[in-house]
Amino acid sequence: MFGFLHGRKGFTILELLIVIAVIAILVGIALPRFKGMKDEGNYAKAKGELRSIQTAVESIKIHTNAYPADITTATIGAAVPQIMATVPNDPFTAAAYGYGVSPNGNYYIAWSAGPGGAATVTGIANTGILTGAAGDDIYVSNGTVSSGG
Repeated sequence: MFGFLHGRKGFTILELLIVIAVIAILVGIALPRFKGMKDEGNYAKAKGELRSIQTAVESIKIHTNAYPADITTATIGAAVPQIMATVPNDPFTAAAYGYGVSPNGNYYIAWSAGPGGAATVTGIANTGILTGAAGDDIYVSNGTVSSGG
């Protein structure tokens, strides 16, 4: 049955199929774990970047007495002292992080779409409670966000 036991050179088709099947099973077990590890890394990255954005926003508030209307590189990069030179993109969407200021200007929220890739947070109300749904979004705020995050 096994070619190497009988002195023949090479492998039989059956032996090759068994090896390919074993490799396929091992790859099938490993791939979901790598996806989970990537999501965990992106989650940690988003949380860290959102904390930096929060620090920059608070710095702007201290120096200008108002929360910035947006978090572009021009806005955040102008914070004194400079916390961030540029605003990174959300690792889950490769687009900009979401950001909103309440209509009365007293509260702000910055968010990442999270592992689901679709943001459900839409902003923050005058009461400091987020609008939309927290879902799997990751966010920072000075409001009294009622759930999630």
